[in-house]
Amino acid sequence: MPPSSSSHTPETTTRVIRISRLSLLACGFLLLAVASPAMAWPAAFSWMLVIPFLVLAWILRVRTVVGPDGITARATFSTTRIGWDALAGIRFPKRGWARATLTDGSEVPLPVVTFGRLPELAEASGGRITDPYAAADAARAAEAAARATESDDATK
Repeated sequence: MPPSSSSHTPETTTRVIRISRLSLLACGFLLLAVASPAMAWPAAFSWMLVIPFLVLAWILRVRTVVGPDGITARATFSTTRIGWDALAGIRFPKRGWARATLTDGSEVPLPVVTFGRLPELAEASGGRITDPYAAADAARAAEAAARATESDDATK
């Protein structure tokens, strides 16, 4: 049984889906990698010291926020807010992040959302987006219960 809500537990189930903070460690390694040529020949390679900081800013900025009001997709240079009434569905291309299909036929990329993150997306959407994993688990449980009932009837 879930605990009752209190002053320190949020009422809404807003979920922020972002790039893992462990990738910030890679930015440190990238800084070390570009520091050697920059120190060896500053006139030619000092501009490379900007690259790790650009990657760091990208990691910290890009995210998808799913909440009771809708979905907010923060990309590198833009932020798009999608209300639940404007969302027609979610598409998962072979490569890249998920795309929200809108009722007007356009698509908006959802940064960092992959098929593996679909249960998080479904939970935060409050059931507006279905979770195929949960549906499959429910179907298996119903099938197992039906088999158990049949075996109980057969033994009587």
